[in-house]
Amino acid sequence: MSCDSCHQSCHTRTLKSRWHWLSVFQKNRVTSTSTTHPKIALVGSPNVGKSLLFNILTGAYVTVSNYPGTTVEVSRGKAEIGVQPVTIIDTPGMYSLLPITEEEKVARDLLFSEDIDLVIHVVDAKNLGRMLALTFQLIESKLPVILAVNMIDEAEKLGIQVDGAKLESSLGIPVITMAAALKVGIADLKARVAAYV
Repeated sequence: MSCDSCHQSCHTRTLKSRWHWLSVFQKNRVTSTSTTHPKIALVGSPNVGKSLLFNILTGAYVTVSNYPGTTVEVSRGKAEIGVQPVTIIDTPGMYSLLPITEEEKVARDLLFSEDIDLVIHVVDAKNLGRMLALTFQLIESKLPVILAVNMIDEAEKLGIQVDGAKLESSLGIPVITMAAALKVGIADLKARVAAYV
């Protein structure tokens, strides 16, 4: 019997059990009530320019340490967005909030165990379609998200056009198109971040 002719609710049950972890993390999530600097987490797949963006935003004020109980390194740095001092965290590369690797587990746990004020999801404009799955997961997690579509220059060379305004309207979150290696779009990103912090 095909799924089309089946009237069972197995598909609904599978989705409910798959996303059960989300409600668990939301209950345990710490909300920011302290007077410390706002924390901004950079998330994204490996090789999307996340660490380059981290270096541009933080300059020399960086500490690198292992995440507690793991061998996975997490970089933290200080930056000033507008007139507001902030802490920027460069999380390990991840493809999903449903972790497979230790790096993905550390990145996910960091997002939900620390009082993260803003998530900047950095994606590669050349592979935007397959990277948006994580964007949707972050939005569903009720985290404040800015989508940074990086490497727009490389995408344009391949004939790929990304309409940032249309994408922003469809997703309902701020979207910045940028080329971090050329420092294009950095000022726009800082302006959008300033509105959050």
